[in-house]
Amino acid sequence: MPRPLGELEDAVMTRVWKWNRPVTVREVLEDLQQERSIAYTTVMTVLDNLHQKGWVRREAEGRAYRYEAVSTRAAYAAALMNEAWSQSDNAAAALVAFFGMMSEEQRQSLRDAIRVAGLPETPERPRRAEHPGSGGQPRPGEQPGSAHRPGPTEPPAENPASAEGRDER
Repeated sequence: MPRPLGELEDAVMTRVWKWNRPVTVREVLEDLQQERSIAYTTVMTVLDNLHQKGWVRREAEGRAYRYEAVSTRAAYAAALMNEAWSQSDNAAAALVAFFGMMSEEQRQSLRDAIRVAGLPETPERPRRAEHPGSGGQPRPGEQPGSAHRPGPTEPPAENPASAEGRDER
């Protein structure tokens, strides 16, 4: 797991990721100088350190180097989240707390990511339309549009595939 980037390392990597092409120290310097006073040698040292740490690869071009990101910002963020999550002694509680901190836009991004990854958004449950005779109508005491969940005295719906083998015994 990569260590989190320092403030200046992050500022440099942000540009490398944003531009998504090999960059020179001079290009990064000129962009950074719009926000802060910084020396060429400082940017050169930061890019050299990032190269030593494996964040960027470099290729000589004349007397200078062009630097290119080894992985994406998304991969970096994912590695940081995974590391933080793995440090928890209660992973489920950590996720619940994390989800509680998310904005609606972030929750939508999470739903989109789950869909792109091909993961089910919720545990598999029979859908209302699959229950013969329900006609899609809510059950007594259920709000329209809410999913039915078995109560403490009600057994969960049986998986039809598991019932088939029992009938043949």
